[in-house]
Amino acid sequence: MIGVAPPEHDPAAPETAATLPVGSPATVRRYVGGLLRRHRRAFVVLVAVNAVAVIASMVGPYLLGRVVDDLAAGARELHLGRVTLLFALALAVQTVFVRLVRLRGAMLGEEMLADLREDFLVRSVGLPPGVLERAGTGDLLSRITTDIDRLANAMREAVPQLAIGVVWVGLLFGALAATAPPLALAALLALPVLVTGCRWYFKRAPSAYRSEAAGYAAVAAALTETVDAGRTVEGHRLGRRRIALSERRITEWTAWERYTLFLRSVLFPVINVTFVVILGSVLLIGGYCVLRGWLSVGQLTTGALLAQMMIDPIGLILRWYDELQIAQVSLARLVGVREIEPEAGDPGLAPEGRDVRADEVRFGYREGVDVLHEVSLSVPPGTRMALVGPSGAGKSTLGRLLAGIYAPRAGEVTLGGARLSRMPAERVREHVALVNQEHHVFVGSLRDNLRLARTDAGDAELWTALAAVDAEDWARALEDGLDTEVGSGGTALTPAQAQQIALARLVLADPHTLVLDEATSLLDPRAARHLERSLARVLDGRTVVAIAHRLHTAHDADVIAVVEGGRISELGSHDQLVAADGAYAALWRSWHG
Repeated sequence: MIGVAPPEHDPAAPETAATLPVGSPATVRRYVGGLLRRHRRAFVVLVAVNAVAVIASMVGPYLLGRVVDDLAAGARELHLGRVTLLFALALAVQTVFVRLVRLRGAMLGEEMLADLREDFLVRSVGLPPGVLERAGTGDLLSRITTDIDRLANAMREAVPQLAIGVVWVGLLFGALAATAPPLALAALLALPVLVTGCRWYFKRAPSAYRSEAAGYAAVAAALTETVDAGRTVEGHRLGRRRIALSERRITEWTAWERYTLFLRSVLFPVINVTFVVILGSVLLIGGYCVLRGWLSVGQLTTGALLAQMMIDPIGLILRWYDELQIAQVSLARLVGVREIEPEAGDPGLAPEGRDVRADEVRFGYREGVDVLHEVSLSVPPGTRMALVGPSGAGKSTLGRLLAGIYAPRAGEVTLGGARLSRMPAERVREHVALVNQEHHVFVGSLRDNLRLARTDAGDAELWTALAAVDAEDWARALEDGLDTEVGSGGTALTPAQAQQIALARLVLADPHTLVLDEATSLLDPRAARHLERSLARVLDGRTVVAIAHRLHTAHDADVIAVVEGGRISELGSHDQLVAADGAYAALWRSWHG
């Protein structure tokens, strides 16, 4: 078959190596197999109920075939009353079981979809933090929204309907072979047409749908990044460039949309031709067999009706199998996170102290391009250290290494003599916490949002944590206090209030070492200063590494590390560095002036 060539540019190409992986066919098969085994009882019940409904639907053709044979034999008594009663009974049974089929199919689909969502969520939140940071929000957001939406229809209808269609065709073909074997062979004449068309289609469809999904993910990523960095885009006058990028992504995506539409425009006529061939061959060959005396007219009647009934389930199978091709791509993207091995770490490794050290650390986000160069640093227990320096110097990167988010390419970062990169992630979080400028308010009560940090915290502890971050006044002013519903659909909180909730969680989590990366960036300078002084009382005795963009934070620190070009150029207290009249002194004069 000749048709439209696929687009030369694959939308998957722009995705970087940091993009979350797409599951291999083997991974998808294993997951689907496990999902079906999990619901095998419901699946067997669905097949059994469907079998009863199909068998009941075949009663009508058999009764009609017998009536035709009786007429052909010249019978005077056709017992139409009995035939009508049996047909009505079969129709009633079919009606009841068809309803059960739909009910069981919908239940099975919803249960499988719920399991899929839960599996993806559990696996996603268990991924190493560094993987998610590198992947960014666009790709993950596309999987959580678009791919889940595409799978919803497949799970609710495609999987149950495909099972129903296969059972339906199998029973009808078996009945046709038992009634009139020549007609079963006649129906098989349509098989070459169907197989040829489907092979042509399914050879091209999976890769085309994968590229289409990747194209949409690229569109979502470009739009999300532009919206998230809207102020930066406006500030640097990058609007035209971002619009051009979005238009290019949309053009690539729609090209794949047109190509997949072309594939379907070839498949559907092939299916229609198959239906004509099935019915036509059964009638022609069946008529010849009747004329030769090999079949009775009643057998031909029953066989023709069964062959016609076969058209619906074949169409059902092909329709939903095509839907599954689209769903398979989304499923592969969702289960792709299963191919990322969690960083199990050494369960026997535990820190023997609270001192944080970085020794000759090198790190880069891309192969061969280092952001940090041979950084060595020692943070004794209880020290408040500030990391300062120009934008892009590597302050946030160093903070993430000290928090155990990333593992260094060379050198090592240790806590109490134990390498953070070899410790289990959960154990690292027990000792070290990272708080940055990205704060989330989850749908639920204010109490539930705070208890994310410690599920057993009592109300008194929650109010103490809120008071520690200057949030008690506005929290008590809420209509239902801690029971107030916040997040989407609930009471709207300001970005500053969301940041205070995040800091209150930090107080509840009570780690002994904290890395604060612009943790008060959403507050105005006066409120941020007041909050930092309140937090200082709460954090007294803890080790704090603060990435300081406001130099009053550095002024209050015990030690200041100046990061320039991925290296620590100066180290000392505020007074010492001002007296040294180096890079920090210049920054201080510029900021203080």
